[in-house]
Amino acid sequence: MSPEILHTPTFVSDAVALITGEAEKAIAARGIFRIALSGGNTPRPVYEALAGLGLPWDKWEITFSDERCVPPDNDQSNFRMARIAWFDPARVPGGSILRMEGEADPPAAAEKYEKELLSRSSPYVHDLILLGMGDDGHTASLFPGTGALHVTDRLVVANYVPKFSTHRLTFTYPLLNAARHVCFLVSSPGKEAVLKEVLTGNPAYPSASVAPADGHVTWLLGGGA
Repeated sequence: MSPEILHTPTFVSDAVALITGEAEKAIAARGIFRIALSGGNTPRPVYEALAGLGLPWDKWEITFSDERCVPPDNDQSNFRMARIAWFDPARVPGGSILRMEGEADPPAAAEKYEKELLSRSSPYVHDLILLGMGDDGHTASLFPGTGALHVTDRLVVANYVPKFSTHRLTFTYPLLNAARHVCFLVSSPGKEAVLKEVLTGNPAYPSASVAPADGHVTWLLGGGA
């Protein structure tokens, strides 16, 4: 199925509408909404907007598509950003949030996270995965030329990223491509050339290989993209 490409001048409100719409459908069908979050600056205002909605957070299961290998109170932590922007203001129950332990040994943390997902549902299928896209076409922490790109037997791995000389925790393609819906949130300027390559399916760019077998992909493109 070809991806849906949406150009919007109302990026935040459209992202919120997409997320809440998927939540309503999932809860009506299965009693729970499984969503994976992306980090970075782009989704922050989306999370802030969600925080004010007063939704039934106890029926949400919130995971993270990747995490930096830092403690949860570190400025670089994806969890910290989501906690400050959304979880704390909205009083999201702790039981609804599955945090990657970025402060732990990376391979052990990845294995623990995978086991936690599978203890809740096997196979684990997200209703919605939010992803970003970097200037190099990476998504989650699947960077060009890194080992995690070739993993087919794991859902979560510790991926060494030479450009940062560090590991990152990340979902792998098997987990990403099991989702019912993947939405790329892209609003930063200067990514037009890479985006064109990704949308033509150029495998040199990791984002191009996100293609759920039984789901669909939406690209929500803000004014800067």
